[in-house]
Amino acid sequence: MNPQAKLIFALSLTLGTTLTISSNHWIMAWTGLEINTLAILPLISKSHHPRAIEAATKYFLVQAAASALVLFSSMTNAWYTGQWDITQLSHPISCLVLTVALAMKLGLVPFHFWFPEVLQGSSLIVGLLLSTLMKFPPITLLYLTSPSLKPTVLMTMAILSAALGGWMGLNQTQTRKILAFSSISHLGWMAIIVAYSPKLALLNFYLYTLMTAAVFLSLYSVKALKLSTLMTTWTKAPSLNAILLLTLLSLAGLPPLTGFLPKWLIIQELTKQEVAPAATIIALLSLLGLFFYLRLAYCATITLPPHTTNHMKQWYNNKPTNTMVAVLTTMSLMLLPISPIILAVV
Repeated sequence: MNPQAKLIFALSLTLGTTLTISSNHWIMAWTGLEINTLAILPLISKSHHPRAIEAATKYFLVQAAASALVLFSSMTNAWYTGQWDITQLSHPISCLVLTVALAMKLGLVPFHFWFPEVLQGSSLIVGLLLSTLMKFPPITLLYLTSPSLKPTVLMTMAILSAALGGWMGLNQTQTRKILAFSSISHLGWMAIIVAYSPKLALLNFYLYTLMTAAVFLSLYSVKALKLSTLMTTWTKAPSLNAILLLTLLSLAGLPPLTGFLPKWLIIQELTKQEVAPAATIIALLSLLGLFFYLRLAYCATITLPPHTTNHMKQWYNNKPTNTMVAVLTTMSLMLLPISPIILAVV
C-alpha cells in the first residue's frame, strides 16, 4: 500500500478515536465512529484476497448497522428529553437500543458473530488494531453512559460472552481466531463491571490492550498464523518464544502476572456489590480461556514437531527483538506488584 495512503488512514483512525472519546454531543461521537469505520476498511481489504474482501464487507455491514442504532438511540432520547448530551441518556428505549448498538460495535455475545471472521481475514497488525484501538471509542461510550444502562442486561451479555468466548476458542487452530475469542471473553469481564465501577472496566481495557498487543506483536515477529507454524518458531526466536508462554499466561489471568490484577479487582467489586453468584460463574468460565491459552503456550514452547522428511525448521533469527515487543511483554508480566500505584492513578 502507498505510504501516503497509510499515513492518511492512520491519521483518520487517530482523528475518529479522538473525536468520539472527547465529545459530549451524540452527533460528534457518531461522526468519530464513522470516520474510524471508513479508515480501517482499506487496511482490512488491502491484500485483495477474497477472504480479506469478505472480512471488510462483513465489518462494514455490522458497523454501519451499529452506527445507525447509535444514531437512532440518541435521536429517540433527544425527541423525548430534548438532550443531546451523551451523559444525559435517560429514555428506557434509548438505553436498550444503545446497549445493543455498543454490543455490536464491541462484539459482545449475542452480536459477536462477525468478529472472529473479520479477524481471520485480516493481517496480524490490522487484527491488533481491530482488537484494541477500534474498541476504545465504544468502550468510552459505554463508560460515559454506564449509569443509564441496565446492569441485568449487561451482566447477562457478559456471562454469555465469557462462556462463548472460552467455549468456541477450545478447538481453534488459527491464532487470530483464538485471539478473537479471547477478546470476546475479556469483553465479558469489562461488561459485567461497567455498571458498578466504570473506572475498573477502563483499567481492565487498558491492561487487556497491553497484553493483547504484546501477543499480537510477538506472533507477528515470528509470522505465526497457525498452531502448526507456532510449533516450529522455537528455532527462529527461542527467547521470544519462551517469553510468549508467560505473556499468554498473563492474558489468562494467572497470578503473579499483570493479567491477574483486573480479574482480582472485578471479583472483589462484584462481591462488594452483592452479586457473588455472577462473580463465581464468570471466574469459573475463565478456566475455559485458561485451557486454550495453555494450548497455545504448549504449542509454542513445550512441544516439538515430528521430524519427518518434509518438515522444515525456520532459520534462527539473530536480529534483536523489537523494542516495542520487549517493553509491552515486560509490562504484561510485571505490573502486579505496583498495583497500588496503578489504582491510585486510575
